[in-house]
Amino acid sequence: MDWALRFLGVGNASAVELGSAMATLERGGQPWLVIDCGGEGLTAYQTRYGGMPDAIFLTHLHLDHVAGFERLFVGSYFDSARRGRVRLYVPAPLVPLLHQRVASYPNVLAEGGANFWDAFQLVPVGDAFWHDGQRLEVFPVRHHWPETAFGLRLRGSVVWTGDTRPIPEMLARHADADELIAHDCALHGNPSHSGIDDLEREYPAPLLARCVLYHYASAEEGAALRARGHRVAMPGEVIPLAQPLPTVLP
Repeated sequence: MDWALRFLGVGNASAVELGSAMATLERGGQPWLVIDCGGEGLTAYQTRYGGMPDAIFLTHLHLDHVAGFERLFVGSYFDSARRGRVRLYVPAPLVPLLHQRVASYPNVLAEGGANFWDAFQLVPVGDAFWHDGQRLEVFPVRHHWPETAFGLRLRGSVVWTGDTRPIPEMLARHADADELIAHDCALHGNPSHSGIDDLEREYPAPLLARCVLYHYASAEEGAALRARGHRVAMPGEVIPLAQPLPTVLP
């Protein structure tokens, strides 16, 4: 089946018009795995697919990446066909933080009788996990604080960095099979995010040529990045992907 990456949103936390930085891995034109659950991104998902996600990988827990969880809970808990079946693949260091961030509000339903996690199948993950017959790799990135943000790789197909500073050492290991690299990048960097000067300094040209940039601040910034010769994602854009390589266990 054909694989594709659909950008549900490409903006930073302030760029509401660009949507939450969130994507769907599609297989055969259908949603296969969603990356993150921002508010605007979840709306874009519902508009595109007419329902809620069945499987989500979380990169980190800043609100522009998890703000859709209350709506996701309602859409899962009150649907008997979905309750307890929506898979959440969460890097293990994030699990207690996720509980504090989205699940610890007392008495999740006013009438009682429900726990937040009743709606989901929580799957803590380490350096890899299996989803629907495919093995995906997980690796730490440089965002905000150590061990709080993670990237994702479908070997031979795509790497999603999540929010990050440049990570040449990680991409040397986790993007060595000619994958498309969806990379955090704005016109100007800061201590938690990459700027284009950072990527041009840190990455060799062949690696940078495989990058498609997202998580920028405005349409004008996107145009400026394109003017420098880079590929920049647009909200709703779909990029065909190479078939994942056969799984090779370490």
